[in-house]
Amino acid sequence: MMSVLRKIGATDIEVTPVAMGCWPITGITSVDVTRDASLQTLQAAFDSGINFFDTAYSYGYEGESERMIAEVLGAHRDEIVIASKCGLSWNSKREKVHDARPEVIRRHCDESLQRLNTDRIDLYYLHAPDPETPVEDSAEVFKELLDSGKIRAVGVSNFHTVELFERFRSVCPIATAQPHYNMLQREIEDSILPWCVTNQVSVIPYWPLMKGFLAGKLSRDHSWDPKDGRQKYEVFQGREWDKTHDFLDELRPLAETAGISLAQLTIAWTIQRPGITSALCGAKRPEQIQETAQAMEIQLPAATIKAIDEAIVRRGPVISRPAVT
Repeated sequence: MMSVLRKIGATDIEVTPVAMGCWPITGITSVDVTRDASLQTLQAAFDSGINFFDTAYSYGYEGESERMIAEVLGAHRDEIVIASKCGLSWNSKREKVHDARPEVIRRHCDESLQRLNTDRIDLYYLHAPDPETPVEDSAEVFKELLDSGKIRAVGVSNFHTVELFERFRSVCPIATAQPHYNMLQREIEDSILPWCVTNQVSVIPYWPLMKGFLAGKLSRDHSWDPKDGRQKYEVFQGREWDKTHDFLDELRPLAETAGISLAQLTIAWTIQRPGITSALCGAKRPEQIQETAQAMEIQLPAATIKAIDEAIVRRGPVISRPAVT
């Protein structure tokens, strides 16, 4: 499969419009995850034409996601773009720790390089702002890593105000932003997305399928596994659950007419949005990433996009809490 590559910010790094999000393969909040299936999923993503793999220091209690990328795709290192993140980790009790002090960022970067078995990380994110560390201090060490060649470009994730972007950028150039964004969670369109477009910052969102909901494969009477972390989010509960199923029922005929799946319709809509460079599609089984990868080849006609947008208005937005993934 071939797709048109897109540039990241003002860099010379080019990525496919669908990226594989490598959080689910760790199995921390997903059910039915096996190591063999995770390895096969990485290979399937590459074989499907995806060149962009998004991971993080905290994806896996012991860096399992980064290690699996090295294992499966190490022989193709020069053919792929690897994004990783720092500033979040797990303590001995498996509790998430925010720490973006310069010395921690340096350590996370060096350990990620070792896990990935590479001499550079193509795109390196501050995973989330650390309330105890001035964002300028974090930015300084990113500039240091950029100048040293350990990383090729800098991104910021889970920044919820333009002010934070500006403060970070005053110290270190930003190539990408990684917020959550999908058909029903579009807060970034108010100020962050316009700021990114104006300042040549690529937007590479996570949750384009709203943690799988917009793929249309969860039935109205879905029975939740106690280990499935999605059920804690309001969109998977009560009236919000029903409203989204009604919305999906409106989209299904549009997908059927186009001869594509609901997931492909959703991802194609996302990567055709102005300012969106690539969408992170999480997967834990090969068939999942094979399906979403095909969205790179789909060009939705204007009439279909109009119908989708009208359905989105009828559904109304999902009230979002700041998230870190």
